[in-house]
Amino acid sequence: MSDLHIERARTPEQLADWRAVHNTVIPTAVLSADEVRERAGRNRLDVAYLGDVAVGCSTVRPPDGEAPAATVIARTLPGFRGRGFGTALYERGLAHARTLSGEGVETVVLASNEEGLRFALARGFVEVERYLLPGDTVPFVTLRLA
Repeated sequence: MSDLHIERARTPEQLADWRAVHNTVIPTAVLSADEVRERAGRNRLDVAYLGDVAVGCSTVRPPDGEAPAATVIARTLPGFRGRGFGTALYERGLAHARTLSGEGVETVVLASNEEGLRFALARGFVEVERYLLPGDTVPFVTLRLA
């Protein structure tokens, strides 16, 4: 992991890398470049690079009117899982999320992402809700850090 570095997605290239990872890991909720730019304005978006290859990304959403907890979502491309990259993204995101809310931390995982669910459960998250986006058939799972 010595070549792993995590950067805040600010440049068009970094936002494109973030988007590519997101859309690969969450194919049921593909985002456009405009949607990613909008999210970058309200959330913290980070990209994990192994050398110059994007291998993961994360989102930290601050609390809002609906959710008093901050949300941390770490995504790692399938070919790079099990090597600590997701943990590095998660720990960085968690540290930031804890500065945003005293009401806890949540995460969201696509139900078909069994590795992602195991990752969250192994870190002390417990399932609190499942929901479908309009037109979707695979639910998202909201989990709260116990």
